[in-house]
Amino acid sequence: MKAGIVVFPGSNCDRDCLDASERIMGWQTVACWHGDDLPRDLDLVILPGGFSHGDYLRAGALAALAPVMEGVRRHVDEGRHVIGICNGFQILCESGLLPGALLINRGLVFRCEDVDLKVERRDTAFTSACPDRIRMPIAHREGRYFADAETLVRIEGEGQVLFRYAGKNPNGSLNDIAGIMNDRGNVCGLMPHPERACEAILGGTEGRSVFESLANIQEVSTTC
Repeated sequence: MKAGIVVFPGSNCDRDCLDASERIMGWQTVACWHGDDLPRDLDLVILPGGFSHGDYLRAGALAALAPVMEGVRRHVDEGRHVIGICNGFQILCESGLLPGALLINRGLVFRCEDVDLKVERRDTAFTSACPDRIRMPIAHREGRYFADAETLVRIEGEGQVLFRYAGKNPNGSLNDIAGIMNDRGNVCGLMPHPERACEAILGGTEGRSVFESLANIQEVSTTC
């Protein structure tokens, strides 16, 4: 497995993702600067959390125009896998690689807490090693998932919702949506941070199951 962590100005979870990928999972891992072309030999691309470009204009909007995103699109077109975490999810929606948008949280407040999630599907590259319910931290101000009615019906009907807030919806997301994938099954975005729940010293280990799922991407064929 060779993973690339894309680094944007303002990213603050890139090193957490690199640590989870390289030290914990043992993958060959490279940091990919936003202004460079994406290496062509990656199996997995991770768009980390943070505040790319200071969230100016709109969270993820400027990062979606970065030169590296052309390589991310190529990577996706070739059928390889991308996961966007928090700001990475926002970037994937802003770039059109995932449907919908992440709006400012209900109540206009930043939410930083652990949340319980229901894993809707366990037959995907991103969830094959996940339990039915999983607990991970969130930390965001713009995490309220929104899509127009037609899109919402489509992604629900085609099984593109992977994670749903369970018990408490912290930000007002439509249908309690916390994470989705594209219709091809090789792009995932989620607001919770699995890289912050990979070791007991971090307060939890359940996020590791997302990375363990990705370790099997060559074996999992995901369709909606």
